[in-house]
Amino acid sequence: MSRTAIYAGSFDPITRGHEDLMRRSLGFVDQLLVAVATNPSKQPVFTVAERVAYITEALDGDPRVHVRHFDGLLVDFARETGAHLLIRGLRAVSDFEYEYQMALMNRHLHPGLETVFMVPSLDTTYISASLVREVARFGGDLTGLVHPRVEAALHHKFPRVAPTSA
Repeated sequence: MSRTAIYAGSFDPITRGHEDLMRRSLGFVDQLLVAVATNPSKQPVFTVAERVAYITEALDGDPRVHVRHFDGLLVDFARETGAHLLIRGLRAVSDFEYEYQMALMNRHLHPGLETVFMVPSLDTTYISASLVREVARFGGDLTGLVHPRVEAALHHKFPRVAPTSA
């Protein structure tokens, strides 16, 4: 029997931290479903199709990773795909309270669904998609934060604005 896990998020954009967790999770599962969520309360920088393409490219098309979009409850997606394990990343203690509450709700809605929390590697612990977007908006250096293709796409979305001289 194949061990399949889901790693869900908006991935707007996928960061080196996301990539790290995805690759390391493949050490204990046979297949990883990367579930690209739509958050109706957010205005994404990239379309779902772009995010799916960037994730696939960042993971070099690893055949053990399947990237799919989903709407609605993650537990319904898990039932639909037959996955019984969720992978969640914890960068800081502040992430734990929210993630713990979500894990308990998911277990309530789908008792057979387990959640595994992973900590990032030391060199990616400070990276978040929201910080990457902010750095991109202000023309900062994205080297090492995202895949080069994502970096180019972010620079295209947020072209550097020449400072005005007074």
